[in-house]
Amino acid sequence: MTVNEKVVATQEGTTKQKQLEIYLFVDPLCPDCWALEPVLKKLWIEYGQYFTLRHVLTGQLDRLNGANYKRIDRHATRIGIACDDRISLQAPLPIPYVASLAVKAAELQGRQASIRFLRQLQEIVFLQGKTITNTGTLIQCAIDAGLDVQEFIKDLSSPSAVKAFQCDLKISAEMDVREVPTLVFFNENIEEEGIKISGCYPYDVYVDLIHEMLGFHPQPSPLPPMEQFLHHAQFVTTDDIAMVYNMPHCKAECELKKLRLKRKVEKVGSFWKWVDKEKGPGI
Repeated sequence: MTVNEKVVATQEGTTKQKQLEIYLFVDPLCPDCWALEPVLKKLWIEYGQYFTLRHVLTGQLDRLNGANYKRIDRHATRIGIACDDRISLQAPLPIPYVASLAVKAAELQGRQASIRFLRQLQEIVFLQGKTITNTGTLIQCAIDAGLDVQEFIKDLSSPSAVKAFQCDLKISAEMDVREVPTLVFFNENIEEEGIKISGCYPYDVYVDLIHEMLGFHPQPSPLPPMEQFLHHAQFVTTDDIAMVYNMPHCKAECELKKLRLKRKVEKVGSFWKWVDKEKGPGI
């Protein structure tokens, strides 16, 4: 596979066409991006049949003052954007760029591989309190994520990963993304503006945006059993469960303690980790 084929394979999905397209701009080392995960998980469970979600990495961590909710030109940037082959990253790279580049290297093994790697990377930073100081940490993440490690090491320093990351940076620039996390919503009407929302907001805000972009209020899909959700999410906080299942914090804590007694979860700091290896596939 050539460099260009690898990048195109990364950018183009085989997902059935849906009514909405959402761009999610994140930085792997941003705590707000990590905090938004449970909201996105619930959004995907209840309304995932209506939208596709594309992760776009950016190293831009500027914070905007003022309104974070604005409309954006539909024609700003779309999937399949052409990037300049001559663009290269400067060395030495700042840590956020190294982490993002590693995620793009993992993505060359498939979207799910990239998501698994990103989760492992965030767990090391936000659960274990470690810093990304060398490639050894990134390689360990690749091992834990079940990647082809030799391929990952090769891609980490390859033109494919560099170009894929530069494409993401160009999309961020053309959509004027200056804060992470940022979500940009587009519907099927190519002539309509998209909506960009930066920062973290309550779940209902994102649901309202989906309703506005669809032009109707769809019935949300039912939530899966809690054990199934935990198997899929792997790491959650009590607040995550309370938010996803719309229950009081004390009840969520009680349910998680019951699962700990059944040895299905264990407490890791302020997080709950799914440990039941015999449970079937997740969501």
